[in-house]
Amino acid sequence: GSAAGSPALSRGQSRRRKQPPRPADFKLQVIIIGSRGVGKTSLMERFTDDTFCEACKSTVGVDFKIKTVELRGKKIRLQIWDTAGQERFNSITSAYYRSAKGIILVYDITKKETFDDLPKWMKMIDKYASEDAELLLVGNKLDCEADREITRQQGEKFAQQITGMRFCEASAKDNFNVDEIFLKLVDDILKKMPLDVIRNELSNSILSLQPEPEIPPELPPPRPHVRCC
Repeated sequence: GSAAGSPALSRGQSRRRKQPPRPADFKLQVIIIGSRGVGKTSLMERFTDDTFCEACKSTVGVDFKIKTVELRGKKIRLQIWDTAGQERFNSITSAYYRSAKGIILVYDITKKETFDDLPKWMKMIDKYASEDAELLLVGNKLDCEADREITRQQGEKFAQQITGMRFCEASAKDNFNVDEIFLKLVDDILKKMPLDVIRNELSNSILSLQPEPEIPPELPPPRPHVRCC
């Protein structure tokens, strides 16, 4: 007679163990900068975890999240650094600019002072970031349209003054344009990379994530050339 116990594997069922996930083809670092309270942490957490905190605590120093995306047929592991907006943390956060391939500069469309601070943040970019870094200006809190103090035209005009800077308005709360911000920035980074760099260097030398860094690199020297006057 037939033995009792687990049924035999069906003919179509595989005995093989599941294959481990394919490693990332590229590893890229992106930083988010801007004045305190503009929603930098909210944008990062909406993109990486699809969550929103109505009353987020201010970031102390630097925090980061990891998210893997697929773009142009490639698997890209993003390390997204969320930097503190207070000036007292500038000496810490500036050390992260040099290795960033993309920089997201955020202001709050309902607070004119955060828009007025943009030239200060551009000076940080010009002093510490790579000239090749892709730049994206984001007017956040589009869900607060009734309280708007900065028009879309003002944001566009500022971005147009900076060579290669894109502009977008978004809402972390309503999850409007958040994915588009990050994916477009990554797409621009990939399009700018020479083919030989993509083939030979990108997967290994842009950023090592094993182990995850706990302290910033050494503070880079000031750049000799600035992007804007």
